[in-house]
Amino acid sequence: MKTITTGFIIALLGLKVSFAQQDAETQKIIELSKEKWTWMSEKDTEPLTKLFHEKSMFVHMGGTWGKEQEISVIKNGNIWYKKADIHEVSVNRINDTAILLNRIDLLAVVGGNEVTNLFMVTEVYVKQQGDWKLSAMSFTRLLTPNN
Repeated sequence: MKTITTGFIIALLGLKVSFAQQDAETQKIIELSKEKWTWMSEKDTEPLTKLFHEKSMFVHMGGTWGKEQEISVIKNGNIWYKKADIHEVSVNRINDTAILLNRIDLLAVVGGNEVTNLFMVTEVYVKQQGDWKLSAMSFTRLLTPNN
């Protein structure tokens, strides 16, 4: 009986450590996403180039494109992501893939015009060689606030 109890306690401790590691990994993804918004706001393309997967895809209200064009759009200010006010964040992890949803108010300059839109932004991250890479980012405009 003592052996069963000891084994049960060890199993519970192992489970707790596993959840703690998962929570830390999820938090790492959330922080990486927040940093991404800062880099985009500052038009800092160097860390974005490292973050974006080589085959990444971006879906905007005005079109879809890959990594090179997204970096160019940010660098040249074609879309200036001035400020993202993040209201909600959720992460769903499936093995080495993480799907992050951000509900944001995005203040941006597009075509010389300053606009604010409420978006649900879907970000898909894939873990490769220990690093999380953004593989897809899609903006869905929300018509009503979800307070």
